[in-house]
Amino acid sequence: QLQLVESGGGLVQPGGSLRLACAASGFTLDYYAIGWFRQAPGKAREGVSCISTNGGSTNYADSVKGRFTISRDNAKNTVYLQMNSLKPEDTAVYYCAASPRGFRSCVLMSSRDFGSWGQGTQVTVSS
Repeated sequence: QLQLVESGGGLVQPGGSLRLACAASGFTLDYYAIGWFRQAPGKAREGVSCISTNGGSTNYADSVKGRFTISRDNAKNTVYLQMNSLKPEDTAVYYCAASPRGFRSCVLMSSRDFGSWGQGTQVTVSS
């Protein structure tokens, strides 16, 4: 069974940092583009960042450019999201998901192109 598990969320003050991890079990991530998405209460799920199969191409939502960095370690079967300069508006449940369609899925970061969703990890930015 293909499964992704997110970790690393928590409570952080504005301006702080967190690193989220997305680990795969039951399959290798090598052949999948991986996207990070988030959903705040009362809002639609939105794409945050995405990375190609070999890590050579990435995409970011405008709201996180320059603050978030996505990376992957295929040897560890894990994708990371380093989040710096966090703002209260970054508060949400963060999910990772996989797409077999490669970086094409990362261009639009539409949740419809992704599957094997994890259970999510809560990120709360508050003083």
